[in-house]
Amino acid sequence: MTHIRVAAAQYPIEQVQSFAAWQEKLTRWVEEAAALGATLAIFPEYAAMELAGIDPERAADLTASLDLVMQFGEAYDRVHAELAARLDIMILAGSRPVRTSDGRIVNRARLFCPDGTTGHQDKIMMTRFERERWGISGGDSINLIHTPIGPVGISICYDVEFPMIARAQAEAGAKLILTPSATDTMQGYWRVRIGAQARAMENQCFVVQSPSVGMAPWLPCMDENFGAAGAFGPPDGSMPDDGVIALGQANGPAWVVADIDLAMVDALRADGTVLPFRHWPEQHVPFHIIQNGAGSDVIAQMASDAARDDAPAAPQIEDQEIAE
Repeated sequence: MTHIRVAAAQYPIEQVQSFAAWQEKLTRWVEEAAALGATLAIFPEYAAMELAGIDPERAADLTASLDLVMQFGEAYDRVHAELAARLDIMILAGSRPVRTSDGRIVNRARLFCPDGTTGHQDKIMMTRFERERWGISGGDSINLIHTPIGPVGISICYDVEFPMIARAQAEAGAKLILTPSATDTMQGYWRVRIGAQARAMENQCFVVQSPSVGMAPWLPCMDENFGAAGAFGPPDGSMPDDGVIALGQANGPAWVVADIDLAMVDALRADGTVLPFRHWPEQHVPFHIIQNGAGSDVIAQMASDAARDDAPAAPQIEDQEIAE
């Protein structure tokens, strides 16, 4: 399958009164995506945190809200798995906090396929809020998830601003990178958006962003949410001149739908106007600092002539093919 339709949610963070009320909301959203003919529905970073609204007192506390939402973890996953199977649609669930075996809390996004298989990606790079105030830890592996539409990578929010994460996924075979995000300013949204478009350009692949939207003053960890969902590709060939395949109107709830032909990735990587995916290794050349001093240029060599061989190794990729 190369022709797919992706639906990226501009998902509103709302105060639900019960798990059943949240399940009803999610079901409505996924049914709408399926009715639009979507192959894949994408929800934003930390969308699970709206479950904290079940207990307003705990929702108001950064630590207590995490503990509460983690209690719903298995049920949260089960609802997504059931919807994926019933509606024959792939679902990237809104990421949720997960406590690891060593006691750390990570930000995990899990992809559910209709056949019951799943794979996940833990966010690697923590923002200042996550690391300094919220106690969230970075993940320790970059994953490639095998799906019915081919290998998929996930770069959660801040992760897409760092090129080597998506690069490792692309080199391992991903033609599609999913970027769930949660940003509390439009500047934050643009940082993620620019990162997403840069990753699409340099890897000659597709990147799809799904943000949280709306005001949630009852939930300090996600009290303000700004952004627009979008699907992006490299600006080349038959792609749009700006690389923007689809884009929502910022800050309101909506599905943003894009039709994507994954075969275009191979075509552009093979014979695009430029070939950044193929030419990526050529940037690893010796690095020098040129200093002016004593009337003459002093050149300090910072890398050997074998810089290509000494370039940092690509991150290790963990393949995820079956239900965990």
